Amino acid sequence: MTCEHETNCAVPGSPGDLRSLCRIGAIAAFVLIAYSLEMMVQIVALGGQPGSAAEAFNLLQHHRALALLRLDLPTIAVMPVYYLLFLGLYSALHRCDRANALLSTVLAFAGLTLVLETPTALSLVPLSDKFAAATTDAVRSQMLSAGEALMAADIWHNTGAILGGILIQCGAVLISVVMLRGGVFSKLTGWLGIVMHGLDLAHIVGGLFLPVCGIILLAIAGPLYPIWFFMVGRRLFQLSARCDFKLP
Repeated sequence: MTCEHETNCAVPGSPGDLRSLCRIGAIAAFVLIAYSLEMMVQIVALGGQPGSAAEAFNLLQHHRALALLRLDLPTIAVMPVYYLLFLGLYSALHRCDRANALLSTVLAFAGLTLVLETPTALSLVPLSDKFAAATTDAVRSQMLSAGEALMAADIWHNTGAILGGILIQCGAVLISVVMLRGGVFSKLTGWLGIVMHGLDLAHIVGGLFLPVCGIILLAIAGPLYPIWFFMVGRRLFQLSARCDFKLP
């Protein structure tokens, strides 16, 4: 297939590497659309994370599937997909602004690694089983205390996870800026990414000082994610089908 020069940055190369990376990034974007929609429906229909270890233990004992959903199993399963998305974005944009495309990818990868290394609320599962099997109030109290400690240090509250979230959003804002400059993605995609990830970054940082403000910012940014992922995924599929870029 002949590469059509639609953008200033689309330099044709031999078939292979970057075409596949764009396609992988596109698939990742559509997986993230499904995740974003699922999370919005879940929060409205089922609720967010349990408010206490006792509530979490009760859900795990009587409605384990529901409990795992509310304890962020989908988030834990899908977070690694962001690696593939940023790899696809780098493959599409590295010829436009190699330094910033690389920096944004490094920031996102570092943030994702920090988040994934954070203890998750799934650690509550064995504690719940021990709580259910406990025969004394002392043991139950011990399990509840351990559960509260885990929930206070999970992927939404741990220092490493918060820093990781900041790095991910900084990388996402930067790659959106590169989109504006490169001509590979539309201006709308770039600006939407800047606004959306900027709001999410403000939610993480501002939420530390004004939790209510953080919730409002997240409520504004959240519905924008499926739209942005769709625009990014569609464009990456177009690039994978029509143009090849060869990594140096």
